[in-house]
Amino acid sequence: MVALPGVDPSWSAYLDVPSTSGADAPGTHHRWHYLDNGAGADGAPVRGTLLCVHGNPTWSYLWRTYLAAGLGEGWRVVAVDQLDMGYSARTGVFRRLEHRITDLEDFVAALGLHGPVVTVGHDWGGVVSLGYAERNRADLVGVILTNTAIHQDPARSIPAPLRLALAPGVHGLGTRTTTAFLDVTLALARPALDPSVRRAFRAPYRTPDDRRGIANFVSDIPADPSHPSHAALTTTAEGIRTLDVPVLMMWGPHDPVFSDTYLEDLAQRLPQADIHRFEHASHLVQEDADTATTAMQWLAARSVAVPTGDAETTASARSAGQDERPAFSPLGRRLRDLASGPDSGTIAVAELTPSGTRTLSWKDLDDDVAAVAAGLTALGYGPGSRVSLLVPPGIDLTVLIYACLRIGAIIVVADAGLGARGLSRAVRSSAPDVVIGIERALLAARAFRWPGRRISATSLTAARRRALRVDASLGDLRAARATADAGVQPEPDADAAILFTSGSTGPAKGVVYTHRQLSAMRDTVGATLGLGPGASLVAGFAPFALLGPALGATSVTPDMDVTAPRTLTAQALADAAAAIDATVVFASPAALRNVLASSDALSEDGRTALGRISLLLSAGAPIPVPLLEEVQALVPAAALHTPYGMTESLLVADTDLGGIRRAAAAAAAGLDGAGNGVCVGRPVHGAVIAISPLAPSGPDVQDHGHGARPHRPAPGAATGEPTTAPGVTGEILVDAPHVKDRYFRLWRTQQDSVRTHPWHRTGDVGHLDAEGRLWVEGRLGHVITSAAGILTPVGLEQALEMLGDVRLAAVVGVGPAGTQAVVAVLETAASRSAAAASGRPVRRRAGASASSLLRRPDQRARLAAPDLAAAAREVARERGVDLAAVVEVPALPVDIRHNAKIDRARVAAWSGRFLSGGRAGSL
Repeated sequence: MVALPGVDPSWSAYLDVPSTSGADAPGTHHRWHYLDNGAGADGAPVRGTLLCVHGNPTWSYLWRTYLAAGLGEGWRVVAVDQLDMGYSARTGVFRRLEHRITDLEDFVAALGLHGPVVTVGHDWGGVVSLGYAERNRADLVGVILTNTAIHQDPARSIPAPLRLALAPGVHGLGTRTTTAFLDVTLALARPALDPSVRRAFRAPYRTPDDRRGIANFVSDIPADPSHPSHAALTTTAEGIRTLDVPVLMMWGPHDPVFSDTYLEDLAQRLPQADIHRFEHASHLVQEDADTATTAMQWLAARSVAVPTGDAETTASARSAGQDERPAFSPLGRRLRDLASGPDSGTIAVAELTPSGTRTLSWKDLDDDVAAVAAGLTALGYGPGSRVSLLVPPGIDLTVLIYACLRIGAIIVVADAGLGARGLSRAVRSSAPDVVIGIERALLAARAFRWPGRRISATSLTAARRRALRVDASLGDLRAARATADAGVQPEPDADAAILFTSGSTGPAKGVVYTHRQLSAMRDTVGATLGLGPGASLVAGFAPFALLGPALGATSVTPDMDVTAPRTLTAQALADAAAAIDATVVFASPAALRNVLASSDALSEDGRTALGRISLLLSAGAPIPVPLLEEVQALVPAAALHTPYGMTESLLVADTDLGGIRRAAAAAAAGLDGAGNGVCVGRPVHGAVIAISPLAPSGPDVQDHGHGARPHRPAPGAATGEPTTAPGVTGEILVDAPHVKDRYFRLWRTQQDSVRTHPWHRTGDVGHLDAEGRLWVEGRLGHVITSAAGILTPVGLEQALEMLGDVRLAAVVGVGPAGTQAVVAVLETAASRSAAAASGRPVRRRAGASASSLLRRPDQRARLAAPDLAAAAREVARERGVDLAAVVEVPALPVDIRHNAKIDRARVAAWSGRFLSGGRAGSL
């Protein structure tokens, strides 16, 4: 074998193996090629062996990163070239699945490999490795799978690329005569493979004879039950159901062959599996993502091949404190209590639409929930069923949520504001059993081929039902007869909900809550904000829309698009408040800005309704004090609260306008830790906050190469031990009963978020002051690591936004980590005025770029005018920061859900291009 990138030549080995396969005559031997990292060859102890099996048309080179990673973690890694593949012998015999499983057993026996063994497979190698695992359990301690399949639903065709590869006239030409099949497979890598790596994958397959195994592998795909290998595939598929070892599945969801459908099938057969979907990866997930490091982390975290006593000690430490959890009361308990009590006839939920006001009493709501629960049960849904709800906030969504929870189904909620692509990614990743949605959502389900059956939230004609492949409607569900056993008592620690994040820091993540955690969230909101039976609230902020009935509070959804906060007008807010005599309002900062902008049109009755508001809460993004002061004038009797939280923990800290003013005074008085960020108050009921300090910056702490380990942690990384000392900046950690259970099918992300037990790492950066208040300074990924030290962006951004012409500021780092230049990008009134003068008003598009604005000559980004640049530099110098550049833009990109969080990563990348003089492209 020639020298190859990423492969130590000493790893390459050959072995003559006697064959017991039915494909060969007795006494046949075959020469196998394999890669072996040699761990343990010097007598040093090893934890076990990873037995890696490639698929078609790759070879053992696919596992090179595993061989390297295994050396550092005490694992021997052996990666085989299957017969007729790679550099192993060309046998001249057609080998079917059953033969290949036996071939692997022959190789292991000849090598003298004994346990502990973890099988690792990809593509067709996943099937072969599972066949080996199922038949050789004595030494098996774990299974790792990447993009593979173990079962083909006979009601569905095999994927189109495989149908094409099997087609007469295409099969031989594409798989053997030419390198087309090989080339197409290698082209699936995201990003494209380095030319040297591509050459390495192609090296063993230079001639048609070399590629005979590729052709035979394709021919051996069991496309239907009549195929000769179908029986062996079925035996393995059913046999693995009883495997009782840890399992890890790592997946590239962009794979055109092994889609999430096959992942879901494997997850059902191996329910103990940990799963991580690398969102941007495709078929060659080992090339697209760092699966080797993930595998090593998983082996350690799951104590694979660790003596039982040690593993039990670790598990015991992890579960400490579980018995101290508060008593469990289901989320819908108060709904049922109120429905059967003296207030059963009072309004529970209301919604305002252009066509009028719709209301349900507590009894009507409970009856509706019971009916829909019965309808879902009749269709076969129940405990563990995943139900994707794509219905706007309002009565129907409330009914569906509580009906699903009542039968033990798992609600899946993704924000339509994610946009078509983001929403589709979220829905597909959750693998729903059924999608319940409005017609627009069902059109998307059809267009994007989302998994699961479909139920319409509205009435459709028979023709539309057929076109959208709808099985039933919400009306059909309501027509079902509710029975006493339609609901179940949910297990407290069973999954209850998958709620997707806003996607403001990358692809939206599914956040899993159990029934216990949802109930704890209800209790925290009630205890912190004093909400419960008798309260009446306007839910203008989507996350709070589901909590009204759980709190026993009357709730109303205003006439707005809750996924587009800026659609809330002052009159719509007042009309909603008047409909239920509301005393509480939830609204995002973006919604409040539009309320203020439209307040001149508010009627006298509207002003009276808002005058009865005693509590207003606004969350989701920082809220400037001037904005709060304007809001106070509109709701003069209200206490203005700005709770801090996230999808993973809806409430973490809370403060009010008075608290913000007191914090500002403390900062001015020099209180230790006060200032430099947004004050979000003190921990809420049941929550504890700590800080994991950041590693220092500077050129002496850099990692100088792909294989080299830095002497100290990467600059800006949150590596310090949790502390509550004032003035220490680091990642914000939270521990509370209402923190999420895990991320859905993002095992590595979850492990990183809980690596400091028992804390959840929020990804936000901040510090505490001497009086216990939390100050948020930005996101961990937005920390600037300059040669002068660590800089967090929010404090300086706040100071820059005090300059008269600046509407919004983003402070970002440009250049290599540790030596980044600090750049201020300012959205200014002058830039927006110039844009407006062109006749094309600037509209900051949430979640999108301002590229269309910046391409027009009269709306271009530019270096700031001398006076503004000088003022900005002076503000920065007062804070000990030297600005390398100050740039003016007409609009900064913000997140979709809140229309307020700046996409600093995008701004930083754009700034680097803009300042280098090249084509800057989209902001």
